[in-house]
Amino acid sequence: MTISFARVALVTGGSRGIGAAVACRLAADGVDVAFTYRTDEQSAKAVVAAVEAYGRRGLAIRSDSADAAAVAGAVDRAVAEMGRLDILVNNAGVFVGGAIESVALDDLDRAVAVNVRGVYLTTQAALRHLGEGGRIVNVGSSFSSRVPAPGVSAYAMTKSAVNGLTRALARELGPRGITVNLVLPGSTDTDMNPADSAAADAQRSHIALGRYATPEDVAATVSHLVGEGGRHITGAAIAIDGGATA
Repeated sequence: MTISFARVALVTGGSRGIGAAVACRLAADGVDVAFTYRTDEQSAKAVVAAVEAYGRRGLAIRSDSADAAAVAGAVDRAVAEMGRLDILVNNAGVFVGGAIESVALDDLDRAVAVNVRGVYLTTQAALRHLGEGGRIVNVGSSFSSRVPAPGVSAYAMTKSAVNGLTRALARELGPRGITVNLVLPGSTDTDMNPADSAAADAQRSHIALGRYATPEDVAATVSHLVGEGGRHITGAAIAIDGGATA
């Protein structure tokens, strides 16, 4: 899919893993891409270079999705430097694991701040700029549909909240010509959950296809949703989990 006119995307958490793959895929589709990152400046520079190798503009913005002021500032900077905003991909997220009794309040608060409040506030800020034909894609988790193992209550709770937000926004923004959809990755080979980790075989046992997804698998679905193929798709939650929730 190649975009036939200039469009600009903002991807949160775009310096690595799924976010980086989405940024590169959108650039390959002909989209200029701004993205946020929190700490890894070298990885951010590498993603900008990859975006520019496709002949598109790339912009890395240091921003912590747990910081309300930084979230709004990132959106404003993206628009100021790129000239417009057509696509928002809410990808930034943190994982908090452990039995419910063991989860510290600070860790819980950060998970809610990044995974829920950050998505809400980024969307709120972006809607000042998104118009007819705008696209919002939220990156959730298959844990919002099925939880096959203990120790993920905080993470599953926050990702389930994004599911509800997506459906509500699809109704609210449909009359404005803006689509809002959710992708639900399962086990995906990233540095947060590598396919060669000690827990990988247990995760593969739940996957119908028997293998992890790649970040590019997720990016391909995002590409479809923000392109011509996604014009009449909104309020959808699309599993990219190899059949783990089948």
